[in-house]
Parts: sequence; C-alpha cells; structure tokens
Amino acid sequence: MKKNLARTVPTLIRGAMLGLMAVASLSTASRAETGSIRVVFAKVGFIVGAGGGRGVLTFRGHNYPFRVSGMSLGITAGGSMNKFIGQALNMHAPGDIAGTYSAVGAGGALAAGAGGVQLQNDKGVILQLHGVKAGMELSASVGGVTITME
Repeated sequence: MKKNLARTVPTLIRGAMLGLMAVASLSTASRAETGSIRVVFAKVGFIVGAGGGRGVLTFRGHNYPFRVSGMSLGITAGGSMNKFIGQALNMHAPGDIAGTYSAVGAGGALAAGAGGVQLQNDKGVILQLHGVKAGMELSASVGGVTITME
C-alpha cells in the first residue's frame, strides 16, 4: 500500500505541473485584446428589417472606421436610429472586426428608448453593444450584420 502511494503522489504532482504548463502556454499564445466601438445604425422594417450605418473601432490607441449593413427576421415593426457603444472582445488585429456576425437582440423605442445586442463573427470576435434608439420601433429578432473596414 505504501509503495503504491509513494508512486502515485509524484505521478499526480508531475501531471498537475504538466497541466499548468500547458494552460500557461495556451494563454500566452493567444493574447486577445479588447477594443472600444461606437456605431450609428438606421433600421426600418416590418417583419423583415434592413439597415446600415457607420462606426469606429478604437484599438491600441488608433481609430479604424467601418461600415455596417444588416438584416433581421422576426418581430420588427417601424424604424429607428440606433446609437450604440460597447466593446469588441477577442481582438488580435483591427481587421478582425470585419466579417459577418450573427445577432440576437431585443429593444424598443417610441420617440426614444434603449437596446442592446451581442454579436459574434467567425473569427471569434464578440461585439457587446448597448445604447439608445430614437424613432418608433418594436423588435425581437434574429439577424445578421456585416462589417467592412473603410
């Protein structure tokens, strides 16, 4: 019994050390960063909504302008102007923000209101946005958004 315990403890310690080294090497290799984002987006629709706008990514102290276009399907009625701010997570370079995002969000506006959305693209970049709406819109929809760098 003592021989088994004497062999088991060092083996467990070695395994734990190897596991910690593996985790440490993975976290230093990826080093994802966070940027801040501002977007102005106009949307109009009934059942199917469409919109477009512009935004700015601030990443590593520099501003990168981009265009936004999108479409949604679900309960959408009316039109609104949306001003969002938030974060772009899992960024390695400014160009990572470009791509097609899937979105699930909800919000409402009658003259003014609030809304929020979280989007993710195929590069793993996550946009967490919140802000104000002006206009007359009620929405609970699933949609896609495409961001292209200017």
